[in-house]
Amino acid sequence: MKQSQFFIKTLREFPKDEESANARLLLRGGFIDKNSAGVYTYLPLGLRVLENIHGIIREELNRMGASELFMPALISKKYWEVTSRWNTDILYKVNDSSGQEYGLGFTHEEVLTPILKKVISSWRDLPVALYQIQTKFRDEPRARFGLVRGKEFIMKDLYSFHADDKDLDSYYLKVARVYKKIFKRLGLPVKVVEASGGDFTSEYTHEFQVLTPAGEDTIFYCSGCDFAQNKEIAKVHEGESCPLCKKGTIRKESGIEVGNIFKLGTRFSKPIDLSYKDKSGAKNFVVMGSYGLGSSRVMGALVELSHDSAGVLWTPAVSPFQVHLIELAGARAQASQIYGTLLKRDVNVLYDDRKGTSPGEKFADSDLFGIPLRIVVSAKTAAAKKVELKARGEKNVRLITIQKAIDYV
Repeated sequence: MKQSQFFIKTLREFPKDEESANARLLLRGGFIDKNSAGVYTYLPLGLRVLENIHGIIREELNRMGASELFMPALISKKYWEVTSRWNTDILYKVNDSSGQEYGLGFTHEEVLTPILKKVISSWRDLPVALYQIQTKFRDEPRARFGLVRGKEFIMKDLYSFHADDKDLDSYYLKVARVYKKIFKRLGLPVKVVEASGGDFTSEYTHEFQVLTPAGEDTIFYCSGCDFAQNKEIAKVHEGESCPLCKKGTIRKESGIEVGNIFKLGTRFSKPIDLSYKDKSGAKNFVVMGSYGLGSSRVMGALVELSHDSAGVLWTPAVSPFQVHLIELAGARAQASQIYGTLLKRDVNVLYDDRKGTSPGEKFADSDLFGIPLRIVVSAKTAAAKKVELKARGEKNVRLITIQKAIDYV
């Protein structure tokens, strides 16, 4: 992609009304545009990051046998009333021209469970696992942390349907393992944290938390083992010995929740009468699980965790481009040749071919974009058949031959 043609509009200064690092850097870098509090447009640069995140999620969920679908965001009142969630505080409600009432989906149990009711009748029809990646809506009174907490956000929600608790338990652990793999591929270190089940279950649920001072949740965890609990259920205090391993010390940090998994049991299948007949012909309610992963929140968390004063530092897996190729004055022919060679080798490259833009401005934009590798071609380096190669976040610049730079990439 040539930068002269690609729609990127950076800001000269950081927005003054934003506190969080992710909002400040993503807005200034031209990744997103703020429509209103908690509502954003994903501009071309930001959309590429988001789609890279979605690609990893899809690969891992498809590999584990889940099937993707896409459900409506506009959900009729009758579905919410069956599960007694019509008067939920966070639900946006709208009326159409005929007076029909709808709620904008913040979750989709009310849509998917009736669909499964049409197709599940026997134990042979189970288990089933379906997921979607979709825009959600939440009447959030504290939408002031950029992509971390929004009124409109993008989430992957997976739902599983089982014949009994044993099968649900097994699948629940499977999803937890897959989530760990997803976050590892994204370059996002997470802690699996026990949390309250709320209205869904008396058991603990599990959150996937990124430890960062920018987080809103308070996490107590062990310095030596995997023990971790959300403040809302924790009975431990900072500095105490770990109740699990007895060796580590309890620490306290803030965290951003990027995923959660719930055992729903029959919370939704009973009111909707989603049931099946077992081998003996007896009626049983389907047992359900729900597994959320906030992809737009992941994008915000990645920025909170990995940035410097100049801009974002994307991990290679999610970066909008693999390489930023910068052409300086007098090097058009050599830069164009390198660009063509990289494209032939299937390298995802952003080529800064802009005329009339100073080197300082090009370098500042490059830092804002956070692309992992930068290749700079100038008249001087081109004459020597060399380029400058630099990794984002590092100070060292290597002067190497064009061929070695291409091979390295």
